[in-house]
Amino acid sequence: MEVMSAAVAVAVAVTVAVYGWRFLKWVWLLPKAMEKSLRGLGWFTSDRIYHSHYPIKSCHVYNQYSITSDRNVGGVESLVMGFQCTSYNAQCSNIFFTWMGPKPMVHVTKPQLIRQILADYNKFQKPKYGNPLASLLGKGLVDANGDQWAKHRKIINPAFYVEKLKHMLPAFYISCSEMINKWEGITKGGSVEVDVYPHLQTMTSDVISRTAFGSSYEEGRKIFELQHELAKLVVKDMQSIYIPGSRTVKKIINKRLKETTDSTKEDLLGLLLDSNNKEIKQKGNNKFGLSIDEVIEECKVFYFGGQETTVNLLTWTMISLCQHTNWQDRARAEVLEMFGDRKPDIDGLNRLKTINMILHEVLRFYPPGVGMPRMIHEETKVGNLTLPSGSPLILHLMLLHYNAEIWGDDVNEFNPERFAEVVSNATKKQASFFPFGGGPCICIGQNFTMLETKLALVMILRRFSFKLSPSYSHAPHVILAMQPPFGAQLILTFSCFCKCTCVISVGFP
Repeated sequence: MEVMSAAVAVAVAVTVAVYGWRFLKWVWLLPKAMEKSLRGLGWFTSDRIYHSHYPIKSCHVYNQYSITSDRNVGGVESLVMGFQCTSYNAQCSNIFFTWMGPKPMVHVTKPQLIRQILADYNKFQKPKYGNPLASLLGKGLVDANGDQWAKHRKIINPAFYVEKLKHMLPAFYISCSEMINKWEGITKGGSVEVDVYPHLQTMTSDVISRTAFGSSYEEGRKIFELQHELAKLVVKDMQSIYIPGSRTVKKIINKRLKETTDSTKEDLLGLLLDSNNKEIKQKGNNKFGLSIDEVIEECKVFYFGGQETTVNLLTWTMISLCQHTNWQDRARAEVLEMFGDRKPDIDGLNRLKTINMILHEVLRFYPPGVGMPRMIHEETKVGNLTLPSGSPLILHLMLLHYNAEIWGDDVNEFNPERFAEVVSNATKKQASFFPFGGGPCICIGQNFTMLETKLALVMILRRFSFKLSPSYSHAPHVILAMQPPFGAQLILTFSCFCKCTCVISVGFP
């Protein structure tokens, strides 16, 4: 009995010692080694680099939103990313590091360095430790690195060619028409407060369902509804939960594999499967294509990437046009001049200069991604600095969008005129505008998002004027993307500006 007790005691002691050593290594020894390495590279003595004097310094995680009653407030970056913004302003440096618990995080805001990092997807890869949403809600293109990323990107690219997107315009139109009809019923020819955010969420979800699954739209919508509910749970609990709907997606995919009609190649899933089959036939080996499970993951990415990006761009655009009614009037005038009461077409949408300027300025103020994480896997030189292996990076795209040295003294003012010419003119010839990322890994669905947003704005502006409701609270907050956490309460006024019957037909030429 005593021998057994002694054995148990020894086992417990060994276990405590092993895990104690691991904890000590994680919380102290590795951070100190990294700190020593950074000092050895000159970070400690450089005036340009911010050094935290404490080996462990956790960033604050704010559980309360920063709310402002100022509807025309500038400096959105301070509301969204207070800690990083404070560190950046305190050091006045283009590159600095802070401590995220026991990990030193390198922050980069210099345009040239950001372009260099984004251009090399092999040296600067997406971190595996990153946000659990990336792996839980979709492990496709958004999570892939190196050769795997290159394979996925090559196969998926054809689905987002502009000539392919024009065939999806009817799906955009149908979903937006349904929302407009609901708003007409709510306003009843007058003015009423409407939280437009859930309506825009429903509309953009329907667009993704229709464009992703085509004739299987209803089945796809049910899957995406489950995915949306899951996202809420994940944000709340950050726990591993089974992804619902995968079996149904697999059934739809297997059904599509047996179909060969042209109509099945006009939605995202059909285009993806067609491109995948061509790649396999060309290379003569299945390993060069995507498996069924990988296609499922890409379908998840279609939803979360397309829906989240578009709904928030639309929402912030409507809010911005409420804050700056002169731009709402200019946008409406351009829409009426371009289309009148006829249905929008892709050529006309691409020629909307004023709306394009507005969308660019909204993307500068409210970029889909405020920062982009990367991980260095081997010692790499970035500019004049040599960073050690294991260095996590944050590319601060949003801070770059609010840099007065790049954009001018009116950086905190909503001024779409800065985008009247080419984007480089707005940034003093510096490539510093990265709303959809940059380099080879630039967002594959940016044309999809811009086309859908333009069409929705055209249809909204022709039938409604809108202003902010007194109940609206300006509190931009990042979850999956930058969102209005308390909704977007607007006063919608039905005002049919075009000479039409005000009855929307879901047909499309």
